[in-house]
Amino acid sequence: MQRFLEAVLISAQAIWANKLRALLTVLGNVVAVTSIIAVVSLVQGLNATVRETITSAAGADTFTVNQNRRSFTAEDMASARRNPPVDLSDVEAVRQAGERIDYVMASSAAGAQVKYRQRASDSVRVTGATHEFARLSTTSVGYGRMLTRSEFDDGRRVAFLGSETAERLFEAVDPIGKTISIAGAPYRVVGVAEPKGSVMGQSQDGFVIIPLAAFHKAFGSRRSLSVTVVPRTADEIEAAMDDVKAALRVHRRLRPREPDNFGVFSADTFLQIYEIATTGLFTILIGVVSLSLVVGGIVIMNIMLMIVTERTREIGLRKSLGARRRDILWQILTEATALSTFGGILGTAFGFGVAYLISLVSPLPATVELWSVALGISMTAAVGLFFGLYPAMRAAQLDPIEALGRE
Repeated sequence: MQRFLEAVLISAQAIWANKLRALLTVLGNVVAVTSIIAVVSLVQGLNATVRETITSAAGADTFTVNQNRRSFTAEDMASARRNPPVDLSDVEAVRQAGERIDYVMASSAAGAQVKYRQRASDSVRVTGATHEFARLSTTSVGYGRMLTRSEFDDGRRVAFLGSETAERLFEAVDPIGKTISIAGAPYRVVGVAEPKGSVMGQSQDGFVIIPLAAFHKAFGSRRSLSVTVVPRTADEIEAAMDDVKAALRVHRRLRPREPDNFGVFSADTFLQIYEIATTGLFTILIGVVSLSLVVGGIVIMNIMLMIVTERTREIGLRKSLGARRRDILWQILTEATALSTFGGILGTAFGFGVAYLISLVSPLPATVELWSVALGISMTAAVGLFFGLYPAMRAAQLDPIEALGRE
């Protein structure tokens, strides 16, 4: 332990005596670790945001039934597009799927122009839903009220607005009780949602909710429905999904060997699809950035070889005074590792700073993970140890008599 501390002290003195050279030596490591930490922070932030968005949109304890199956190839996607649309008879079959099902909501969506007098908002997401929306939705009422069950069931022309839609159409005017036009048909506003904010720069507040029956009158009933299923308990979600698949296969008269012509997805399913789609890309990105660490390691090796040449007489003097080969080896290795680790510490700090600045000026979020700090510093320490080994061996093998005789 004492030898280690002595080696660290000697290394620190040598680095401090040549501060500019040390800084230039570790510049490659600083750039590499800055890039790695920034990328990892942004990727972790993006993953956390996507997980939160998928979980809040799909519901942690719910699953959905859609027209399309889970597809990873062009052939699967082409086959899924040929599936029959999910209609109200399918919804009823899902409702009767078994005792594990608590309740079921059917919905459909379309983009449409929404107008109030001379003000208009184009491409607003208009969603038609059954009365279970009021029970299922995580959308909170800002003011006014939610649609009632009778309004949903009777298909009345009433609307619940997202806060952004209300602001665009009414500004300072109270929208409650006002009549807006959706796809040319009049609807009375009964409530406005609390703001949800934006995810990845996309606003979550530009929507309108109307009864599904009214939606079908305005946009047609041939659109495929999305069916959200809520099991009685979260522990029964897998069994409930199996019950729904069996019920739909019977309802659609599929033979045992025929594949499902519908898709059943939980929040975990969407997360798996996202991870499959992005894991390879993120790995390649981090791998390419990590190549700069190799360049930084080569620079450290060259500088350490030059340092060994400059300090040949010093090494010879130490060996003549009793220093063993392993003492010299340990000293040079410690200095190379200390240099590289110093670059890693600077790069880690700069990396978090870069990620934070990017999150401020763009919709990309950043998340600081403790393991990424350990990763950045340990990687640079390993680089210094690996690339400092050859110069250290060269120094340890010097003959003390020849070393003292060199100028």
